[in-house]
Formats: sequence, structure tokens, C-alpha cells
Amino acid sequence: MQGYVYAAKHYAARLAKRLGFEDTALGLSVAADALRRKFELAFWDEELGTYVLALDGAKRPCRVRSSNAGHVLFTGNASPERARRVADGLMSRDGFSGWGIRTLAQGEVRYNPMSYHNGSVWPHDNAVIAIGFARYGMKAEAARVFEALFDAAKNQDLRRLPELFCGFIRRPRRSPTPYPVACSPQAWAASAMFGVLGACLGVEQAYAQNEIRFCEPFMPAFVDEIVLSNVHLGESRADLRLHRYENDVAITVLARHGTAKILVVK
Repeated sequence: MQGYVYAAKHYAARLAKRLGFEDTALGLSVAADALRRKFELAFWDEELGTYVLALDGAKRPCRVRSSNAGHVLFTGNASPERARRVADGLMSRDGFSGWGIRTLAQGEVRYNPMSYHNGSVWPHDNAVIAIGFARYGMKAEAARVFEALFDAAKNQDLRRLPELFCGFIRRPRRSPTPYPVACSPQAWAASAMFGVLGACLGVEQAYAQNEIRFCEPFMPAFVDEIVLSNVHLGESRADLRLHRYENDVAITVLARHGTAKILVVK
């Protein structure tokens, strides 16, 4: 929650500055920076190597390893060195089931792979975290999440990702263990794959510069080619083919209407 408040203040400051409200922008920016510093002091646990789950009523840290810490990467208030450690923990055997990142790490007191929030895997939660990985330059980690969710989807009816599934470790020739009453379809589960794909490809729409950008695009090893149709930017649109050459990605413009530029940013 602290991460999302930080992001709200940070981006509201940018919006206020763009609209000419300089004093408001400065106040929001100062508040965002203050919150970020307080958060680092109160929530970071050096021994755990991650941000704790919460503070209790007496402001004492609840020293629990959870997927919540990954959202701090999505919102951008983690320091780069701590972001790396958070990612390492989330992608460890305790955090990553092979089908995705668990809501609660294996080994925690309340860990239960069949629990709704205490060890299950939520596709939308994983997508948010993968976007956070990419934000800090960890495209390979984002791609691992992408591949895990893609494989999980292949084992679902109609290849439709459910709201959540159980957090048991991935076994050869086994599918993810279903959560019996998970909603399927569910909108944020359906959108998860697009979020992770966008994170890996580094898709950005820079309206002020009239540019569609692919920032350090990275494609997981299980896919060689992706076609994006009707990518819009204002009045412009384009059809694009992305092809993987080992760790490099080449982009071919199949069709373009309008003046928007298509850029690969390294």
C-alpha cells in the first residue's frame, strides 16, 4: 500500500507539473520522496533480504516474506540494490513454484499452498511483479514469470488463466493444482499475459515525442516470433513482427499508418 501511495504522489506531481501547477507539483514530489525514505527505513529487513509484509499496531515489522514486496518494484520506490535482492527472494525455490510466484513464501508460519492468500499463485499478482522486474532491468526474471504463466495456461480449459491456483511445487508431467472455487474467466487474470508480454518487450507509448518504443526488448526462449497488430499511438497505428535471435530481438514494421516513429531503445 505504501508503494501505491508513493506512485500516486510521484505521478500526480508529474501531471501537475505538465499542467503548470508548479507549487502543487513540488509539494507532491517532496511528499513522495519523504514517503520513500520512511518506507525504506521502516519496511526493509536486512536479514530477510526483502521488504516485510506490514507493520503491526505498535509499528513493529511483521517479518513475513510475501509477494507484496514485488509490488514495490512495480511502483518504483525500491532502491536498485534492494530491488535485486527482492527479486532473488521471489524467484527462489521458496518464492517461485515453477508455475509462478507464491503469495507467501514456502516456510513461513502461515504458508499453505492451498490457501487463498497464504501460498497460492495469482496470475495478476505475478504480472504486476514481472512489470516491476522489467522496470529495474531484470528482463530475464520477467521472462521466467511469462513462461511459467504461459505453461500454466496451457494446462487450463480453453487455455484460460484462472483467478488463482495452488502453490505446490511444479512436478514433471503434472499440471498446476486447481483452486476449487477460483473464478474463471476473470478480467485481471486474462490481462496478466498481456502485462507480462509488455514488460518483456519494454513497450512504451511516448505521446509527446510521437514514438512507439521497445526498450531493451527481451523474448523468452519458448517463443521465436510475436506479431503485434494495430498498435495505436494517437491517430497512428502499426503492425509489427518481433523475432528473437538468441538474446536479441529484431522488429519488422509490417504496416504503418500515420506519423508515429517505431524505435528500439537499448
